[in-house]
Amino acid sequence: MNNVRKYIITGIISIIPLALTYWLIKYLFIFFSEPGKYIVDIIFNYTFIKSLPFIYNLYVYFSYVIGFLLTILFLFFLGAIISNVFGKKLYSLFESFLNKIPIVNKVYQTTKQITNTFTKDNTKAFQKVVLIEYPRDNLWTLAMVSGETLNRNNEKCYKLFVPTTPNPTSGYLLIINSKNAIETNISVEEAMEIIISAGMISPDKFDIE
Repeated sequence: MNNVRKYIITGIISIIPLALTYWLIKYLFIFFSEPGKYIVDIIFNYTFIKSLPFIYNLYVYFSYVIGFLLTILFLFFLGAIISNVFGKKLYSLFESFLNKIPIVNKVYQTTKQITNTFTKDNTKAFQKVVLIEYPRDNLWTLAMVSGETLNRNNEKCYKLFVPTTPNPTSGYLLIINSKNAIETNISVEEAMEIIISAGMISPDKFDIE
């Protein structure tokens, strides 16, 4: 019975990442397909097709595929437009309009800051990973160095982002004297894996007391 329980748990643990990956890909595919599919449905009036189940099922499948390709094509042209000077100007005007709308501006600014932080090259977003005693002594926490500053005594201090587990897009901003932080040889990518996995993926040894 112990082996049966062990194998079932192992099977569940093995299938969860696959199921979540499938769900995420399916969700993103449908999300990006819907705008293009809506256009396809307008162009091709499928009222008559509904009376033919086999043909209708084929139509639904291909309409999602075509809709997905149309959406990707739209995003490509949107990116190309925003990348030039005129497009950047239009985008800035649109952003200034959003920033004048209460509540919406806060949501937009927060989302944009998070997106910009985690889509930047890691060498630009975070400089290195350190260990600090937080929230109290003898409790060690992984933190990302986002910059440096000086205190009143002209001592070097780190500006730190302390992400939460298992969602690293939220966290805390701390400023700490650099001598109170232990530098690690862990990369930002490895630190993110540790945080997202809640420590299940981690080095065999940390340089802490």
